[in-house]
Amino acid sequence: MIAVVVFGLAAVLLGAGVFRTSSMVRSALSLLGSMAALGALFLALEAEFLGVLQLMMMATEMAIMAIFMVMYMMDPGGLGKMEMAHQKRLAIGFGVIAGLTGVALAVLPAWAPIVALAPEPGLQVHDLGIELMTRSMLLFETAGLSILVAMIAAIAVSIARRRA
Repeated sequence: MIAVVVFGLAAVLLGAGVFRTSSMVRSALSLLGSMAALGALFLALEAEFLGVLQLMMMATEMAIMAIFMVMYMMDPGGLGKMEMAHQKRLAIGFGVIAGLTGVALAVLPAWAPIVALAPEPGLQVHDLGIELMTRSMLLFETAGLSILVAMIAAIAVSIARRRA
């Protein structure tokens, strides 16, 4: 239980750190730390598949994001005077509304009772694999294809702009 609290607090505090700095690099490192803490939280909750998946996906995503940050940002290190936040009052308002909505959705609904005996982690991974390879396969294949098309389109647009 201590590990769950520690990793949960680390994820929240590092997530807040994303918005407290004016450096894209420091924000990215804080985001990486937050997502790594979330992966560790999954591992502490004995959801090994989700924990490892979270860590692998975030490592890949952060590597890709770092490459694009260095390529396209004028000041990725945040050493110059650059304002990273725009429309602060509106952003704070939406953040408060989103936070209150999240708390209300966590507290107000009548949730199902906690399962007394969960299946073994190996069986959970097996059942998840069966789910992903049967009725959810089309959804994930479509999402993967959409992401690939978006990446190719982004590259094509950036190449066209450079030539113009």
